[in-house]
Amino acid sequence: MSNSSSISHFLLLALADTRQLQLLHFCLLLGISLAALLGNGLIISAVACGHHLHTPMFFFLLNLALSDLGSICTTVPKAMHNSLWDTRNISYTGCAAQLFFFLFFISAELSLLTIMCYDRYVSICKPLHYRTLLGSRACAHMAAAAWASAFLYSLLHSANTFSLPLCQGNALGQLFCEIPQILKLSCFKSYLRELGVIAFSSSLALGWFVFIVFSYVQIFRAVLRIPSEQGWHKAFSTCLPHLVVVSLFLSTGKFSHLKPPSISCPSLDLALSVLYSVVPPVLNPLIYSLRNQELKSALRKVMTLSFQRQ
Repeated sequence: MSNSSSISHFLLLALADTRQLQLLHFCLLLGISLAALLGNGLIISAVACGHHLHTPMFFFLLNLALSDLGSICTTVPKAMHNSLWDTRNISYTGCAAQLFFFLFFISAELSLLTIMCYDRYVSICKPLHYRTLLGSRACAHMAAAAWASAFLYSLLHSANTFSLPLCQGNALGQLFCEIPQILKLSCFKSYLRELGVIAFSSSLALGWFVFIVFSYVQIFRAVLRIPSEQGWHKAFSTCLPHLVVVSLFLSTGKFSHLKPPSISCPSLDLALSVLYSVVPPVLNPLIYSLRNQELKSALRKVMTLSFQRQ
């Protein structure tokens, strides 16, 4: 039995026991992080440099790329360090900081995905009011609200989680510091207090999900009324990538946090956490760029200019 005041570090999950597998995991994590950095970095560069991409949709996509970069840089480097140096340690303050920034970027991503859904709804269902409802000032205010609410959300959860007394040791069954794993170490009564916060957060996430579903019902009804096949293709090419990203992010994240303890196991917890924390930052640039001709042409220009400078 130990108290949180006596814990100086936590033990993260070890991916492998043999040195060869540890180095293999390091290479895999390195490849994933480089792919995420390259893809999201190219999107940020393309939107920032391409004046024809200075629209609400690409402005929010730039913010989404920033949140993806932040989330991948919060979790993967420590896992790479542990695999390379054959260690499992993370300091108490390092764990608290990792949890705070991970929650910050993940909750910002959820808010931005909801705003991007609203952008698609207005552009398809209310095109005549698009410039009024989504002017430059309104977009800036919505993005600022997303980042500010994410900061408050992560501050609330981090402070509440690390104020709990820990009675079950210091071993976390995860690659990074995550609320469900820390709750497993807490005392029973304190655990119930944090469950209330999680229930409140889940209610907010459910509200966002209902808003997204309602918006897409309206979007698809409007798209089906478009007479031309070209109009269908253009509408679906901007909506389907966003719907894929939202579905992957919400389904894996909520199942990871709300699944019953009876089906919880280290391998399942690890797979789910990778699906909602590591995979989206890698897939988002690919999904959005493949279906958007404007973004693909801007990316080609950025890559051409970079090669010419070299």
